[in-house]
Amino acid sequence: MKKRRLLALTLAMAMTAGSAFSAMAENVETTELPRNETVYFGGQQWGTVNSYSPIGANQNNAMAIATATSGTRTVMFETLYMFNLLDGSVTPLLALGDPEWNEDQTEVTIHLNPAAKWNDGTPVTADDVIATWEISVEINNGAGATYKDYIDSMEKVDDTTFIIKSVLTEDGKPANPLKIADFLVATYVAQKAWIDTCKERNGGDATAILADAGEDAAYSGPYGPYFHNDQVVAFVRNDDYWGQDESLWGKLPVPKYIAHTIYADNAATEAAFREGNIDIGQIFVPNIQNMWLEDDLPVSTYMDEEPYGICLTMPTAWYNMNNPVLAENTALRKAIALAVDYDAIIEQAMTNQSPSFSDVPRSMMNPTDGEQATFDHDAVADLQWAGNDIEGATALLDEAGIVDGDGDGWREINGEKISLNACCPNGWTDWQAAMEIVAAAGKNIGVEITTLFPEWSTYQTVFTAPDQTEYDIFMYSPDGAGPSMPWGRVRQFLSSDFVGVQNNWSGNWGQYSNERADEIIKAIPLTTDEDELKALYTEAVEIYLTEVPSFSLMYRPSFFFAVNESVWTNYPEQGDEYNIPPACGTDGYGIRCLYELELVEE
Repeated sequence: MKKRRLLALTLAMAMTAGSAFSAMAENVETTELPRNETVYFGGQQWGTVNSYSPIGANQNNAMAIATATSGTRTVMFETLYMFNLLDGSVTPLLALGDPEWNEDQTEVTIHLNPAAKWNDGTPVTADDVIATWEISVEINNGAGATYKDYIDSMEKVDDTTFIIKSVLTEDGKPANPLKIADFLVATYVAQKAWIDTCKERNGGDATAILADAGEDAAYSGPYGPYFHNDQVVAFVRNDDYWGQDESLWGKLPVPKYIAHTIYADNAATEAAFREGNIDIGQIFVPNIQNMWLEDDLPVSTYMDEEPYGICLTMPTAWYNMNNPVLAENTALRKAIALAVDYDAIIEQAMTNQSPSFSDVPRSMMNPTDGEQATFDHDAVADLQWAGNDIEGATALLDEAGIVDGDGDGWREINGEKISLNACCPNGWTDWQAAMEIVAAAGKNIGVEITTLFPEWSTYQTVFTAPDQTEYDIFMYSPDGAGPSMPWGRVRQFLSSDFVGVQNNWSGNWGQYSNERADEIIKAIPLTTDEDELKALYTEAVEIYLTEVPSFSLMYRPSFFFAVNESVWTNYPEQGDEYNIPPACGTDGYGIRCLYELELVEE
């Protein structure tokens, strides 16, 4: 490993088990977690756990329940497959073998691993998968709401085999096979017997089922609930876990316990990480390299050098197309984007924990090799920009006739001074630093841009409204990795599906519309020829870089993966033999981290 040093660290934690969950700690008043058997996490759990239900809502149980196409957290409940954000690969978890699609992609057959068991010893079956899907649609939980437009039904073949049938379009084509691929890696399977119990005790009421505490939920994963209160949530390994079968891991995860202390804020979390009270930190630490270079702490990151982690998304400045000045003047949109000093953003907001746009020229794809290979770089090279191009931006505005007509230093359109605002939530300091740099770029080219930093409670209600006119340039991030990427992100950037949608958390927050872009987005999921697919992605990038409906400000990790090797070592790192992604040690194929850990030798 990159850095290791043993600290004389002994941590005995006395906690009172809470409410019905006291039984999880065998009805004892206090519980000690042996430090040499416990991995502590940080930066994920904020506040007290609400629920352990795999089909509910508002569980606030980050260590047990966190679904994402880039890798769902599977310490307690499990998905059919595991996604690896490093290479885009998909590995069976509850499933056995690859998904088997029919020729026209209207159906996919999935086989379950016959070794898979619930913690009560009963097998995981096709009935469980189907019951999970049916209750999801019935109560419209996250899985139901996300995938019901793409999955029509599921059909049992036998106890370990089932078929997912796609929603069909009017011409008989599948609605979107890529979204079904997302479903396979992102969605938990719950036990049918427990679902039936939950429905019965809640009288079939959807709201009540969604709010059920789920303290008795069966689980198939390697860890089950141990105890929780307002200070900590802890899980204990199920030593009968089915995954020690040779068809999966062939062994149990190393730590007997995993736990997350609940800290007040990022500063407290960082302090605990420095002290070795957190082993795996999912937190942004400015200039994290100083922990080992200057402070001589046993801290390491996935990469030895900048950017230290895998960047999967790109916080973006969106232009509000409800503002006619922005909607009708492509030259203005591109000029502002050309003038922004992205290197300063990366240095000041990200402390260089991001590649530059010179290193990875802009498109709509994240910096991973898999996404970068989806389009023709040479075909779009003349459209890309690295930033701080004041001369080019000025020339573009002058050519478009957007000039300073009255000599006051500010450019006008139709005799009216251009006056825009640049917005992001107050307290999001790295984003605020980025917006200040955007405003400075405007000044450098004679376009007035003032910053506005409302509270998040207000901000979220404005940028998600399709008809908002309060924010001209505003920040939000598209999604990271997943089986449907980069198609899903292209859709977020360009699709008119999101135009006019109220309470829009899904994409295209600037309300841009382009008919050809919509045609491309519709075609990509049904295109299997690699050359045709690459041509479609390349054309989409050309549209985006020409029209500039938004512009990304930085690349950013979906996960900040930093580890303190005071107690545990052998964490994933770039170039090692394991190919484990830096995904919190728990998400998607990243959970293999827990199977390879070693105690630091005294």
